[in-house]
Amino acid sequence: MNKKLNTLIDSIAVQEVVGDPSVVLIEQLTQDSRAVSQGSMFIAVKGTIVDGHKYIGSAIESGATAIVCETLPEVLDSRVVWIRVDNSMAVVGTMASCFYNYPSESLKVIGVTGTNGKTTIATLLHDLYGQMGYYVGLLSTIEIRIGNHHYPSTHTTPDPISLQDWMAKMVGDGCSHCFMEVSSHAVDQHRITGIDFDGAIFTNITHDHLDYHKTFKNYIAAKKKFFDDLKPGAFALTNKDDKNGEVMLQNCDAKRYSYSIRAQATYKASVIEQDLTGMQLLLDRNEIWTPFVGKFNVSNLLAVYGATILSGESPTEVIAALSKLKPINGRLETIHSKDGKVVIIDYAHTPDALENLLHTIEEIRTRNEQVITVVGCGGNRDTTKRPLMAKIATKYSDRVILTSDNPRFEDPELIIKDMKEGVPAAYTAKVLSITNRAEAIRTAIALASPHDIILVAGKGHEDYQEIKGEKYPFDDHQIVENELNA
Repeated sequence: MNKKLNTLIDSIAVQEVVGDPSVVLIEQLTQDSRAVSQGSMFIAVKGTIVDGHKYIGSAIESGATAIVCETLPEVLDSRVVWIRVDNSMAVVGTMASCFYNYPSESLKVIGVTGTNGKTTIATLLHDLYGQMGYYVGLLSTIEIRIGNHHYPSTHTTPDPISLQDWMAKMVGDGCSHCFMEVSSHAVDQHRITGIDFDGAIFTNITHDHLDYHKTFKNYIAAKKKFFDDLKPGAFALTNKDDKNGEVMLQNCDAKRYSYSIRAQATYKASVIEQDLTGMQLLLDRNEIWTPFVGKFNVSNLLAVYGATILSGESPTEVIAALSKLKPINGRLETIHSKDGKVVIIDYAHTPDALENLLHTIEEIRTRNEQVITVVGCGGNRDTTKRPLMAKIATKYSDRVILTSDNPRFEDPELIIKDMKEGVPAAYTAKVLSITNRAEAIRTAIALASPHDIILVAGKGHEDYQEIKGEKYPFDDHQIVENELNA
């Protein structure tokens, strides 16, 4: 794929051009100087860690023929065309959309944002439309899918060039829809700029990512910007059970709808009965059985149902397909041992997600069993949630094992020390600290009696552990299966 440079820069606000863009053919867009090849446009972005302007010279030597930057060097290399803009990060998505022939305009794109539930809702939308015979795409934390083809994912929301590339591949492969997670980082960093969204879903907003956003107000503002930028013909579907659901709709030009399990809303549902195998629901006046568990999953299913109806599908057909959906990897996933122990693996890595999960277990349990929770916190991330996670775990569990998650560049023992600050004095006797995560999981299973519930929280679908810049193979599922079989 290639595009005339003057066509690309016509799509953005330009402050200054040095050179003749009409004679340059661009073969590739990149923000990474290491990926530059002959005919590339290099976009120098001032990132949170690295300033791409430092690598302009390297990009030119590697064959770049156009440079987009915010500040022109004192000496301009005549081998390239220079394009100066106010904010490089803000124009990448628009140019990438132009470069790939505006793929989102050929797809029905629905974005999901919020602290918790993004992956579940986006994935279930993909699966639901598959059940109804559509060929669709998915961009999620766990993976990227084009129809039945699966590809690894590295970010909740990819960089803007990769996003447009993936969408172009979806169009080329015949996809009709794209369902994607939209992180607060992606909004703040203009990664979704240039995407034509047909709908947006808000799940909730709780304590997370304050290491990046600094304040909760900034975090809310990043989520809200996604809704503020929606076109008038799109739909905005928000969770009325979260107090910030209504905030997302303020000054939003899209058509506004809501879902709730507690309040009056466009779409409503309630639990008739549930156990660890599933729930009987009353959803939009239809009874439905589903293998999902927990009120937060009722909200997730409501969001999926509402978004599908708002996209023009038949309620009868949607209900039929909804009943066939299965829980996704690492989201309240249950493994049963022969002697009746139940292990639940879940990605819960925020205080709110952990509390919702443990509260669900509290509602379902018979009180004739123990709940043993294994939980850790990630390194080099928001430290203020560590004591909260431990406090919540001890509140709802009979035994708690504090352990490692992804320590990254931090000492895992110091992370656990931060967590222990949140353990009330009355609960210290039921808390163990085991730094080795595999050993912590094995210990929890060894401590359990038949019919006890063991929750392994924090990593869910992840099949690695990140330690000092390296990703080592590690899968909670594998550790659990090996221990139960042993």
